[in-house]
This record gives sequence, C-alpha cells and structure tokens, in this order.
Amino acid sequence: MSALAEIPVQSAIAAPWGGKLGGLSRAQTLRLGLAAVALLAVVILGVVMGRQAEWRVLYANLADKDGGAVVAQLGQMNIPYQYAAGGGAILVPADKVYDTRLRLASLGLPKGSVTGFELMDTNRFGMTQFQERLTFQRGLEGELTRSIQALSSVQSARVHLALPNQNGFFREQQKASASVLLGLHPGRTLDRAQLAGIIHLVSSSVPEMNPSAVSVLDDTGKLLSTPADGSNGAGDAQQLQYVQQIEQQYSRRILDILEPIVGAANVRAQVTAEVDFSQTESTSESHKPNQGPEVAAIRSQQVSEAGAGAAGTALPAGVPGATTNQPPAPSSAPINGASAPLAAGAASALGAGAKRDSIINYEVDKTTRVVRGATGVVKRLSAAVVVNYLTNPEDKGKPVAKALSEAQIEKMTALARESIGFSKDRGDSVNLMNTPFAVQKISVTDVPLWRQPEVQDLAHSMAWPVGTLLVGALVLLGFVRPMLKVVASAPAARASAGGQLDAFVADDTARAQLPPPSRRGEPQPPTVHELRLTDARQLAKDNPMAVANIVKSWVNGEANA
Repeated sequence: MSALAEIPVQSAIAAPWGGKLGGLSRAQTLRLGLAAVALLAVVILGVVMGRQAEWRVLYANLADKDGGAVVAQLGQMNIPYQYAAGGGAILVPADKVYDTRLRLASLGLPKGSVTGFELMDTNRFGMTQFQERLTFQRGLEGELTRSIQALSSVQSARVHLALPNQNGFFREQQKASASVLLGLHPGRTLDRAQLAGIIHLVSSSVPEMNPSAVSVLDDTGKLLSTPADGSNGAGDAQQLQYVQQIEQQYSRRILDILEPIVGAANVRAQVTAEVDFSQTESTSESHKPNQGPEVAAIRSQQVSEAGAGAAGTALPAGVPGATTNQPPAPSSAPINGASAPLAAGAASALGAGAKRDSIINYEVDKTTRVVRGATGVVKRLSAAVVVNYLTNPEDKGKPVAKALSEAQIEKMTALARESIGFSKDRGDSVNLMNTPFAVQKISVTDVPLWRQPEVQDLAHSMAWPVGTLLVGALVLLGFVRPMLKVVASAPAARASAGGQLDAFVADDTARAQLPPPSRRGEPQPPTVHELRLTDARQLAKDNPMAVANIVKSWVNGEANA
C-alpha cells in the first residue's frame, strides 16, 4: 500500500506547469492572469513608445491655401504629419524634415500667399479685354511684391498700381502711378538709398511711370517717400539718422585710440555733433578800378575839332561839281589808343580860335559770384570721455586701482582731440574724466538641478523608457512573483499532505480491537491510529484541494496498475 501511495506523490511533484496551475484556486488564477496581462501591456507600451518618432516643425504660419497644398502633397508622398498651435504649424518626423522640405521645394511648395504672373497660366476661354488687363495688373503687383519682400528689412509688402487705359484719341494721356505699403521687421528702418531703390524698382517696372508718382508708406501710415514739392518734413528722420551716424563715428574713433591703452572695458565716450542743415545762397558783384590808358579797354571814343580862319584867308570857291555831291567818308579815327595829332599846317590853318574836344568811354570790370552753402556741415563737436582707474598688481599680488596722473590725462585728452579733428575756431570741446567705475554686483541664483534645462530635456527623453521599466518591475515583483511562489509551493503542500497520508496508510502496527482496560472514571488516551486520523482530518479541512488531488492521483494510479 505504501509503494502504491508513493508513486502518485512523486508524479504530482514532477507535474508540468499545467498541473501546477490546475491546483490554484479561482481567485489565485484570476490574479495570476491579471498580472500576466499587465506585464504584457507594459512591454507592448514600452516597445511602442520606444519606436515612436520625434516630431519637428516642417512649416509654420502658412496660409490656408499653401497649408492645404502641402498637406495634400505629404499624403501623396506617404509621409505622416501632425498639426500644432491650432493648425498654424505642420509637424513631420524629425528624420524626414530636411528631405521633405527639399522634395516640396522641387515641386514649388509652398508658393506663398502672393501670386505673380502664374495667374496668366490659367486664362479662361472667352475672357474679356478688361479681365485680361486686370489679370496682368494683379500679376505685375504680385511680382513687385515678391521683389520688395526679398529685402532683408522688409517683412511684408503690398503694391497697388493705377494703370489708366491709354487711348490715342486723348490729347493728354494720364500717367501711371503706384503706392507701396511696407511692413518692416521690428527694430529695422530703411535709409534714403533703400527707399530710392524701391521707388526706382517700381517705376522701372511700369512703362512711362515717373518716380515721383510712386508713394511709399510704412505699416504705421507714415509717408516714407518725399513728394516732389518737398512739403512734408520727411527729411527730418534722414537728418537725425545722419547726425547719429556722425556721432557714432566720432565716438568709435575715440574708443579705438584709447582702448589699447586702458582696456576695452575701462573707457566710455559720447560725442554730440551740432550739424547745420540750412541751405544758403549768396550773390556778390565786384568792380575793379581802371588800370590806366595803356591797359584799359576803350569802349568808344569821340573827337570834335572847331576853329576860325585867319584874316585874308581865301575861302574855297568854284562851281559845285560831282565831287562836292559825294557823301562824307567814314571816320578813320582809331577806337583804341591815342588820337592822331593834327598836322602842323592844319593846326596853323585853324588859327588862334581853334577848339578840340575828345570823349573816351572805357569798359567797366564786373565780377558776379553765386555761392550756395552745403547742407550737413558740422558746426561744433562736444566730446565727453570717462576713463576708469588703472588696476596694477601690488607686491603681494593683490590688484589695486590707482588714478591716472596729470600727464597721462593730458596725453589722453590730446589723443581724443586729434582723433575727432578738434578745432578751436569752431568751438569744439573735449572733456576727459578719470574716475573709478561702479562695480555692479551680479547676484547669481543657483538653479536647482531638477530645474536646469539640460536635466529637464534628459528627463523628458528618458521618461518613457524609465517609466516603462519601473512599471514592468512593479508588476513583475508585486503580482507575478508572488503568484509564481504560490504555484511553486502548491506541489510541496501536496507532497507534505501525501506523505502524511502515506505514513498513515503504510502503518502496519497491530491495532487493538478493544481498548485496554482502564480504571473507572479515567479518560482513555488516544491511540496512535486516532492521532493520525485526526491529523488527516485536519489536513483535509485546511487544504481540501491538495487532499482531493492526492486521492485523485491514487485512483488514477490504481487504475493504471
């Protein structure tokens, strides 16, 4: 009997996991199944999150039309995408950002909200002349807008063209005009040369457009271009910018000459320039005195001579003839130079009452000079320079700040004056001061380790892998391991119960049929058989499943035998 009982116990101990799981109760089996499912879910989640791609921004702030075209093209290329910031940005996997941009650029995407001459590619059949002109005008405005937006300072632009209909029956043809609205990047401005370039670009793109017919405004409504009459004060901003450039240039000169001596952080300089932008014009007329008859230029000369003949002088007589009827010959007197002297015979012929008048008109020297004063002339410069104390190491190595000597201050002042072109007649002034600079204590706040950006990025990237491992370990140690211990301890319990039953069955000692005689009133001690039977009953109460499996194994063993 004992041999037959020992065989089922050994087979129960060496039973496979299926037999071990069959010995668990329903609650234990349910817990073991839930633990296995949780562990499997954690493993699958870790694998999925580990293979999940990182998303990066492909394009942001696209127009609706461009965004739809890009999304449609991404769907055709089988590239996954997501939306962010309420649809304002398109996200793609990080490893496909640059490849996707290059492929979309080869297709001409995104095109931008501004359309140019591509409008002419979709001409419909039956378009009227007005529609053709309007399409051409819209295309030209779009092309000009794209060209203006290519400037580094321009963030956005809009161009409006007024192209009147030219008709040969009009005596005076209307000229084209344009208006440009600019949106500049924060902190940037357009100088006069850039404005002139924009005006020239627009006027050169439209036939027969005068540059004065182009108006340029900024996004605040301020007129940037100067009208032909110059009635507005648009030049004030240009003048202010010119003054600032002059002041910065002179300040830079002072710093360039003093920084190698005292150090880059030990000198500060500010220059104030008084610039004259007034326009002046003066006209002067001067006359030189005559330098004498020999060098003076004679304009005209008149000589008159008169005299009475002497007594007894015979007058001309005779019959008038052809000679006397001839007109007088032109005067042969020279215009320039002295008059010819009278002959001796003629002078004597005039007699004592002779009279001679001579009138000479000379050219008057005249010089007219027109002087126009230049604008933007520097009238006066005022420079203020502050130099820090020089720091020199002492014998013990401790740095000590010392003031400059008078000779050093004079030399530095002279250098500053020479660098800006100091003029005493102009009233320039240069003041150099030597004083210690105030040291500003910068309080450094210790950022905790868990608030540092590097640590936060590392934690963000390692959150899913580490969290998955922790959850898996928790499920494994908290649910799976205890259930495995229960499964492993079930055969041992069955083995111990089987050993007790085997010992009870294999006991072949003689059993008394009658209890031994005892005295009246004394309780009889339990026999060994009763004790073993009591233990078997208690074992059946404590672990009925194990006892049932042992009995089942006995029955199966006996049937096999």
